[in-house]
Amino acid sequence: MAKLVVEILDASDLMPKDGQGSASPFVEVDFDKKQPLRTQTKHKDLNPVWNEKLVFDIDNPRDLPNRTIDVVVYNDHKGGHHKNFLGRVRISGASLPPSESEAAVQRYPLDKRGLFSHIKGDIALRVYPVLDGCSNSFAAAPKENGVESAESCEHDEGEVYEKKTRKKKEKEVRTFHSIPTAAAAPPPVFPGFGGNYQVREKPVAVEQRTDFARAGPAVPMQMQIPRQNPEFGLVETRPPVAARMGYRGVDKTASTYDLVEQMHYLYVNVVKARNLPVMDISGSLDPYVEVKLGNYKGVTKHLEKNQNPVWNQIFAFSKERLQSNLIEITVKDKDIGKDDTVGKVVFDLSEVPVRVPPDSPLAPQWYKLEDKKGMKMQGEVMLAVWMGTQADECFPEARHSDAYSVSHESLAHTRSKVYFSPKLYYLRVNIIEAQDLVPWEKGRGGVNAFAKIQLGNQVKVTKPFPSRSLNAIWNEEFMFVASEPFEDFIMITIEDRVAQGKDETLGRIIIRVKDVPHRLDHGKLPDPRWFNLFMPHFGEGGAEKKKEIKFASKIHLCLCLEAGYHVLDESTHFSSDLQPSAKLLKKPSIGRLEVGILSARNLLPMKGKDGGTTDAYCVAKYGNKWIRTRTLLDSLAPKWNEQNTWEVYDPCTVITIGVFDNCQISGSKDDSRDQRIGKVRIRLSTLEADRIYTHYYPLLVLSPSGLKKHGELQLALRFTCTAWVNMVAQYGRPLLPKMHYVQPISVLHMDGLRHQAMQIVAQRLARAEPPLRREVVEYMLDVDYHMWSLRRSKANFFRIMSLLSGITAVCKLYNDICNWRNPVTTCLVHVLFLILVCYPELILPTVFFYLFVIGVWNYRYRPRHPPHMDARLSQAEFAHPDELMEEFDTFPTTQPSEFVRVRYDRLRHVAGRVQTVAGDLATQGERAQAILSWRDPRATAIFIIFSLICAVFIYVTPFPFVAVIVGLYLLRHPRFRHKMPSVPVNFFKRLPSNSDILL
Repeated sequence: MAKLVVEILDASDLMPKDGQGSASPFVEVDFDKKQPLRTQTKHKDLNPVWNEKLVFDIDNPRDLPNRTIDVVVYNDHKGGHHKNFLGRVRISGASLPPSESEAAVQRYPLDKRGLFSHIKGDIALRVYPVLDGCSNSFAAAPKENGVESAESCEHDEGEVYEKKTRKKKEKEVRTFHSIPTAAAAPPPVFPGFGGNYQVREKPVAVEQRTDFARAGPAVPMQMQIPRQNPEFGLVETRPPVAARMGYRGVDKTASTYDLVEQMHYLYVNVVKARNLPVMDISGSLDPYVEVKLGNYKGVTKHLEKNQNPVWNQIFAFSKERLQSNLIEITVKDKDIGKDDTVGKVVFDLSEVPVRVPPDSPLAPQWYKLEDKKGMKMQGEVMLAVWMGTQADECFPEARHSDAYSVSHESLAHTRSKVYFSPKLYYLRVNIIEAQDLVPWEKGRGGVNAFAKIQLGNQVKVTKPFPSRSLNAIWNEEFMFVASEPFEDFIMITIEDRVAQGKDETLGRIIIRVKDVPHRLDHGKLPDPRWFNLFMPHFGEGGAEKKKEIKFASKIHLCLCLEAGYHVLDESTHFSSDLQPSAKLLKKPSIGRLEVGILSARNLLPMKGKDGGTTDAYCVAKYGNKWIRTRTLLDSLAPKWNEQNTWEVYDPCTVITIGVFDNCQISGSKDDSRDQRIGKVRIRLSTLEADRIYTHYYPLLVLSPSGLKKHGELQLALRFTCTAWVNMVAQYGRPLLPKMHYVQPISVLHMDGLRHQAMQIVAQRLARAEPPLRREVVEYMLDVDYHMWSLRRSKANFFRIMSLLSGITAVCKLYNDICNWRNPVTTCLVHVLFLILVCYPELILPTVFFYLFVIGVWNYRYRPRHPPHMDARLSQAEFAHPDELMEEFDTFPTTQPSEFVRVRYDRLRHVAGRVQTVAGDLATQGERAQAILSWRDPRATAIFIIFSLICAVFIYVTPFPFVAVIVGLYLLRHPRFRHKMPSVPVNFFKRLPSNSDILL
């Protein structure tokens, strides 16, 4: 007898159903309405693996194309006594391969049971028939008339199967046909918004069914989006941090570092020495101290000719790497050959005291130096040795044992630091007019003057004002970005355009930014002032000539520092600070954000190809506060365990955490750039208050060669709300300060100001010690976020299509109700419609109560994890190489003309499709305008007469009666419907538009 084999391999990303963020799934398969078979239950597993075969008997192999295989995934709720629906797949027998050898593993996205089902995930299946006693394998193919046929066996050769007519309508079954992989190479394709487009015939079948958008029920037109690689997902962890353990076994004094694992260090503070003996014949001593613990050692700087040196250096040795029970602190004399030993001090680690913050620092003591035989000798050294943790205040400045090979000059680049962005202001400059301008050419009766305003690297120019007199009027306003402590100067130069490419300076004025008045709100601007223009003098005696000037040209200016705006240095979509510049206008904080940067794993070697190393450090930015962890050298699995805290003023903000490879510790290469390993962005409004989130976040970097995963970063986050009333009220307040809405800045100017603010922040942080390099700041602030990218455009297109899928789902539900797909649902809708018509006061309460019920129902399926970088949503995982080459190209481009020509042709194709869609939208709008514009006099006359009849009919007829008639007509039974378009649709499509008068 013929058999049907259903191989159930695995499932992924299932919906949690047990109320604890997990599920216990099993699969139930039903074929031909027989006794269903099921797999084993996988307890507490959202990505189960079964690898089981279920075998069914096939009574009539020729009838297989008309059969349906139902695969349903359930959650075993109470040991088999109750089950929850997790999704289903329906496979038609017509889509099965002819034999086992041609059967391939296919992943099917799980379908919903109804409109309000919350289903996600997919399942991997391998389904094929095994036909005994047949010389030819079974094969089925759909024909044009919709009748399916099958090849018969040898003993049934010539027999034709006729499909029986059924009065009862069967349920709709979606069929998926599969074909083997073709051997021939596909033709070249061009990536576009809808996927890859090329000149080819329409394919009859697809190789496998891919995942689609999971929001909403199945719709007639689905977007085929590949499922995200599981490696790019989030991994929840439970590290042994004090906050999770409830301080069991952990000192409560370490509660300030309760989001990270405690790391114990041996600290050695080498302060100074005195009365050291002379070791050289010349009578001099160049002392330094060597701290040695097993194979690890640390060395201080050597001080020339000093018998009472002062070092003030701290060394830290990780307790995990302690290789000896003794620590030797040796004072040596720097010499040309072998360094001489002055004396040493030895400590037993078992006798070293333990310091626990917030204890005061351990006081250093004087210790007598000993020679090699242990005898006391001349000279003393002041030391402090203790055991502590990373919470010790000496931790950031200590020289760690893994950085003993780093030079003293490069050591600063490995330490952890806290930075603050400069406070930024918008500077408004209004150039009103200039009078009594004196041209260089005597006897010239007029000028063609323009003003050039410069603040640092920012330069703006007014339009030339041709005048027959010696006066010029511009009345133009410009915005600049200024930063505290206002060390810059505003230079305004008036120039005369004598000829093309030839300008002459007519005068100049320099104003200090600190002298410009502040403006806190949208009130009156400061009064304009007249300033003298001075001629630039060169050579000696310029100052004396400047004092002798009794007549000067005048310029009329209005200057002010706008303190009521927030200067954007990030994109508004993921900004971390929305406070105004003025301290008086800032709101009180609503909470506190604590971030523990624990560790990283599986980092790729960034230096060298085979056997390379990575010197990783992290940078976190929220508000104006930047933190930088210390650099861990030569480690692909670094453990930082550093915790930092930020004050939160707005919950709708984003924290950014990036990981970089330090390329500055080798020394003297100022042009070497720190390489990016990846970054994570987390929106605070997605975090529950007082909950601890500990996860491994994937570090994804998009490069011209494609998307790469450089490792995973483990973070611990906790958002604590300290003012619930203020936080709830924050959701009703505007996102930006008041000035952005009262006197808004145009989008074009805002982009330019944002770029200038980014440059100022990068320049200021690069002046710190150690500097936070420009490439790090630009990567954290996403400087190139607004540059053109076809990949981002495709991602935004699919985001819009995902939003429209909800509207499509509602339209499909309405269509199902009108076509009586589910008679019970349709009858209930009719009853609800009649109730709302009879009692219209229940419409709004019903709508809001329905929204309340949906929100409460969705609470069970709320996100359990914070968001992270989504490679599938970003269209980055399967991006075309040419798209990435274009995205990372310079501006202007440096690629050969052949590549630019291909990009231009592709852009024309994409723009042509967008142009067609825009034209269709314009056509529909113009048809709506043409209804009453008498462009088509007959159509307008028909419409206004019909409107008059409707007005009279509705006036004399009660409104509920009219509403019932219209509603029942729209919900009429399919027996009273026909497939031709309705009269209103035909009338609307016949209206004229402007598309026929376009050239």
